[in-house]
Amino acid sequence: MSSNTKVVVFKAKELIYTGIFLLLGILLILLLIFMFLPKEKKTNMDAEETMNYIPGVYTSTIQLGDNTLDVQVTVDSKKIKSVSLEQLDDSIKTMYPLIEPSVASINEQLSSISSIDELTFEDDSQYTNTILKQAIKNALKKAEP
Repeated sequence: MSSNTKVVVFKAKELIYTGIFLLLGILLILLLIFMFLPKEKKTNMDAEETMNYIPGVYTSTIQLGDNTLDVQVTVDSKKIKSVSLEQLDDSIKTMYPLIEPSVASINEQLSSISSIDELTFEDDSQYTNTILKQAIKNALKKAEP
């Protein structure tokens, strides 16, 4: 009986390179899996169910130059009903002509959105709408239970 014992010699450098390439291959496969898996999206109904407000009318103040303007937000227990402007005089209308159309645009979109962050704005009134959006958020903070 003769034994055919074979001795295999591995170089440490080859083992290290093989380990690194295996690790990189596994990471690449995991990355591809996570990139292409479908993500769960919340439906509008789910988002509306998470919004809870104390029903009422809440205001937030905007400082426009020397004038102050109150943004009035009317909320139901689950959603925003309307947005309006108080203390809107002719000087503010003249200096900020996009403010009334912006509020009208926001009111039109309220029925189709589930969050105030989903509002879309036209490019020419981006700054005005951003100010109004922040004022609405400030008023909604007061409406949270």
